[in-house]
Amino acid sequence: MRKLNAKELRGIKGTKPSLNFRRARKNSIYIVLDNVLDTYNVGSIFRLADAVAAEKVILCGETQVPPNSRIKKASINTTEVVEWEYSPTAIEAISKIKNQISNIKIIGIEQSPKSVPYTKIKTTFPVVLVVGNETHGVSKEVLETCDEIAEIPMWGINKSLNVMVSLGIVLYKILENLS
Repeated sequence: MRKLNAKELRGIKGTKPSLNFRRARKNSIYIVLDNVLDTYNVGSIFRLADAVAAEKVILCGETQVPPNSRIKKASINTTEVVEWEYSPTAIEAISKIKNQISNIKIIGIEQSPKSVPYTKIKTTFPVVLVVGNETHGVSKEVLETCDEIAEIPMWGINKSLNVMVSLGIVLYKILENLS
C-alpha cells in the first residue's frame, strides 16, 4: 500500500475515504481511551493507531469524538482512516470486546501497586491497551478488569509521562516483542 504524507492525509475529505485503507492489514490492537480529555492527545493517539495499524480506537466517557477541529489537527486526518467508536464507559467497551473476541488480553497503562515494568509485559494478539485521564489515570474499576498493568519507570521529579507518549512506548515494545 502506498503511504501518504501529511499534506495528502490532510486532503482526505469525507468520513470514509475511497482508498484501500479499510482493507489494509491491521494488527489486532484495540486502544481504549478512558476519559482522556485533551483533544490533542486524542488526535495524537489516532495518529499513533494508524502508525501501528491498530484495529480500532474506542473513545470512552468524557473523551471528545470526531469531528473536532483540534482532534483533526493533531491526527492529521487519521480519524478518517482509523476505525473508531464511542462507548459511554471504558468498562462497557472492554466488556464488549471480551464478548466479541476470545483470548484477548487487557493491558492497562498506569502506575499502580499491581503494575509491572512495561518491559516485562508479554502478550500476543489480540490485545487491548487502556490509557486514562491525564490527571486521574485509568479508573480503578477499569484497572480491576485488566489482565496486566504496565508501568513506565520515572527517574526524574515528574510522576508521569503524557498519555500518548506512554501508549507509544508500550505499543512499540509489544510490537518489538512480537517480531
